[in-house]
Amino acid sequence: QQAEAAPENCAVSVDAPADLPALRAAIEAAAYRISAEALANATRHGRARSCRIVLALAEGALLLEIRDDGIGAPAGNQAGVGITAMRERAEELGGELLVEPGEGGGTRVQARLPLR
Repeated sequence: QQAEAAPENCAVSVDAPADLPALRAAIEAAAYRISAEALANATRHGRARSCRIVLALAEGALLLEIRDDGIGAPAGNQAGVGITAMRERAEELGGELLVEPGEGGGTRVQARLPLR
């Protein structure tokens, strides 16, 4: 759903398992908000033209990855309000969030959200 609301200048694709089970509301909300913020950052700051959201289940957690083809963050860039909020959402659920340069450019946001 968030992919449909992405800015017109950014093509967004979503890769999710067909058999993704119903998730707790808190997990769904965190995944949605993290994805929304990552897409906003990618287009607003990174000037991304394409983004990919990947969802997977592994080891009792929802794994969420958002990759973009933007310019990435400048070296030494401090985490802003958006990245801090994404990290807090993951940690509130006992999970974790990693934001790093993508392979070949852009940015990769990875969140691990425990299912229980």
